[in-house]
Amino acid sequence: QVQLVESGGGLVQPGGSLRLSCAASGIIFSIYDMGWYRQAPGKQRDLVAHITRRNFTNYADSVKGRFTISRDNAKNTVSLQMNSLKPEDTAVYYCTAGHLASGQHYWGQGTQVTLSS
Repeated sequence: QVQLVESGGGLVQPGGSLRLSCAASGIIFSIYDMGWYRQAPGKQRDLVAHITRRNFTNYADSVKGRFTISRDNAKNTVSLQMNSLKPEDTAVYYCTAGHLASGQHYWGQGTQVTLSS
């Protein structure tokens, strides 16, 4: 059974920081590409950051320079360090795991990030 369990969300003031983590189980973590998506109320779910199994990364333009994605294959975790947070970063953040060759793709249950002054 595949599980992606996110943690680290919460309420933060603009300009603050949060670190999201996603613990994966039931997959061979090291061969999966990992990512973070987010969905704000009334909006579509969009890619925030992505890291391949070879540690290549890419980011949405809106978070470049503020967010950093990283992975720890020894701990089966992927993290998203979010700095200089803005009100528009408020969303539910979802962890994903994808294996292109097999077409397998999994989602976590999401963690809420809310910006409020």
